[in-house]
Amino acid sequence: MAVTYNVAVKTVRMTATRDYFANGTLELLSAANQVLAIFGLSEDGGEVSGDEWTLAFDATEIQGEAAAGTGTNAAKARLKTSGGAAHLTDLTVGLATDTPVRDVIMTNTSISAGQEVGVVSATFKHAP
Repeated sequence: MAVTYNVAVKTVRMTATRDYFANGTLELLSAANQVLAIFGLSEDGGEVSGDEWTLAFDATEIQGEAAAGTGTNAAKARLKTSGGAAHLTDLTVGLATDTPVRDVIMTNTSISAGQEVGVVSATFKHAP
């Protein structure tokens, strides 16, 4: 039987998750796990409303990592703590027009070294 959480419990759990990753990083990865871009999370990590956490970044536009090949597609993402531990992995990445909606919405998923990379939003919902 599936477990159902009440909204107050979801809010507490999402707040704890946000606090755990605050001041950490969001890494955009290729399908082969090559790091393409790294976004710093803000000191507070973002905002929790009900069962949803919206990440806040130090900057929403950065330069592609030197390791990014020409036009390498961002296929997934992971969150790391401020200590560098990747504890939330295999997040989905895509564009605002994608169906289904992805965890991390970007301006362009094709990334080259030195290219401007932009995140439109990154939002995570608690499981039902």
